Amino acid sequence: MLIKKRTGIEIPSSEITPKQIYLSRRKFMAGAAALATTAALAACSPASLNQSSDAEPGADQPDATATAGEATAGATTDELGDSLTTFKDVTNYNNFYEFTLDKEDVAPKSADYPTSPWQVEVGGLVANPGVYDVNDLRTRFEQEERIYRLRCVEGWSMVIPWMGFPLAQLLKEVEPASEAKYVRFETILDPEKMPGQSSPWYEWPYVEGLRVDEAMNDLVILSTGLYGEELLPQNGAPIRLVVPWKYGFKSIKSIVKIDLVDEMPTSLWMAAAPNEYGFYANVNPEVAHPRWSQATERRIGELGRRKTILFNGYEEQVAHLYDGMDLHENY
Repeated sequence: MLIKKRTGIEIPSSEITPKQIYLSRRKFMAGAAALATTAALAACSPASLNQSSDAEPGADQPDATATAGEATAGATTDELGDSLTTFKDVTNYNNFYEFTLDKEDVAPKSADYPTSPWQVEVGGLVANPGVYDVNDLRTRFEQEERIYRLRCVEGWSMVIPWMGFPLAQLLKEVEPASEAKYVRFETILDPEKMPGQSSPWYEWPYVEGLRVDEAMNDLVILSTGLYGEELLPQNGAPIRLVVPWKYGFKSIKSIVKIDLVDEMPTSLWMAAAPNEYGFYANVNPEVAHPRWSQATERRIGELGRRKTILFNGYEEQVAHLYDGMDLHENY
């Protein structure tokens, strides 16, 4: 069931894309299949550790002539007045290192990846551990539409209409123990079908984490779709995390395991480059990456750059989570 939850951070689907566009999306997808061989997931992870130290991340962005409106006729804006990123760009520009480091090669390499059946194990320090089928999660928890900005650590950004449900709903069901301080997420480990997981540069499987209070914030969702359709393999199908005030690599894809733990998880990027990627990864224009500034960003589909906003524009909803913390030290 798709519902529209008005929280001040999203707009109704009727204001995003005309109803006929939603109803014809599957037809559009079929017709675009031949063109989708370069599709890529609309979330991001950091640029390759091998990139030049003076290179500006995101330099390999698509031609800006592919502007908003090609696949989003009738689309308007998010709550800040920013136009939605086109469906074409959302599904053709992304990182998914499990398949490849090439943003434009993710879709063909992941096109045949099986995403059903799929189960997510939830356990650790909880009263009610369980294994959930993703199809069951889709019906167990009402699917909401959330329009969120996504800011990549590489310096580019998008505005995406996600479908999913608040992570807090699932966590409340499993009842975290009082000693649980963090939530640890894990992506599927399947090097035979995910060739990128053979890379010795990273500690697979992909792992990410949040503090429990962060995870319980209403903005955090487990997404099962975007633009009114189920997630594609390159989008992190069939279920992924979306944490809109943090850099995109925190929004882990293709989740198979969620554990409540008492110690801070070491994420893949923390292990790969601890001097560059911290646990929190909050969007902060005042804290530069060691190899580039975070003061500005490139919105995919636009010319030029725009100023980066603290917490990606969600300060009102999340700033209280970091009261008293040094956001420079806790990057």
